[in-house]
Amino acid sequence: MLDTLPRGTICIEDIEMGMARHVQKQVTEQDIELFARISTDRNPVHLDDEYARDTIFEGRIAHGMLTAGLISAVIGEQLPGHGSVYLGQSLRFLAPVRPGEMVRAEVTVTGIDIAKRRVTLDCRCTVDGKPVLVGEATVMAPTRAPA
Repeated sequence: MLDTLPRGTICIEDIEMGMARHVQKQVTEQDIELFARISTDRNPVHLDDEYARDTIFEGRIAHGMLTAGLISAVIGEQLPGHGSVYLGQSLRFLAPVRPGEMVRAEVTVTGIDIAKRRVTLDCRCTVDGKPVLVGEATVMAPTRAPA
């Protein structure tokens, strides 16, 4: 299940401080398995119930970068959207995401440099309102101006 605001593009000329967008997605067993296959990260804490029970998490967890990928989805599809170019991302993982949990990824504009087409975004992911990931992204936004 994926819950999003409308997709598309917000050009640098239309971006405003405090503007925010989000995506909400339930992390499934299939998501975790596919991410393991694509990334080649087959750490058993993500894939093996028996192994994961004996870790500090006391059960399986989703890959942190799978959760972080939801931030990329918001940036690439909504804010700024199509035509965005990632320039940098910082992340801090605060809590695990477990299979079946609903993750809300949200970005909020905290800085704009129109001349350089740069946008700084506060990034966060939550489960049941509890922060599981926080960070900051810098992106180049598309423009309406001719190149």
